[in-house]
Amino acid sequence: MRRLFFGLEIPAQIKARLLKARAEVSGAKWQSVEQMHITLLFLGDVEEERLSAVCEAARHIPLTPFELSVTGLGCFGQPRAPRNLWAGVQPVAPVASLHSAIKGQMESLGLKTECRVFRPHITLSRFRRQSGSVQGLLAEYGETAFGSFQVDQFVLFESEQRSGGSVYTVIERFLYMTRAMLSSPRLVTSLPMSTPTIRWPVKP
Repeated sequence: MRRLFFGLEIPAQIKARLLKARAEVSGAKWQSVEQMHITLLFLGDVEEERLSAVCEAARHIPLTPFELSVTGLGCFGQPRAPRNLWAGVQPVAPVASLHSAIKGQMESLGLKTECRVFRPHITLSRFRRQSGSVQGLLAEYGETAFGSFQVDQFVLFESEQRSGGSVYTVIERFLYMTRAMLSSPRLVTSLPMSTPTIRWPVKP
């Protein structure tokens, strides 16, 4: 089994700005630079023999490049006792559209996907049950612009739990291609099946 999810990578300069929003909060488990991403669709455990079909289906998703801004902080749960602190992204519509396209392709393969409402964000910290307040962080960074970047690819990641924490592996990056490019067998067959695997050690 491979534990898989689709996501967007975040540029290093934006990650660096997000790191500055950290503070001492009881119960906070801050995400490392390597962990920061935007989840598009979580697949969960997928059989090894289905991986090639997943990649092939994703290669045929037409992606129209768009600009994405990382703006403001928010939380899931009450600010006095949050479950999750996150950075928001705008506009939501093109991210939601990409999510829907991937979801449709994966469901056409017979894979089960999450039914909850899709809310794109970058997780900055998760909290234990006895968590402190993030009201101060929300007041200070609630409207902060952390930067913008162009989205012209999405990624299939594998998530592995190790003794030292989670390790995310890039299985394949799916680049922008027009419908005309996708309809050209010569071009599609000439593309590399995958990019080199990158393993990111993640601190616990």
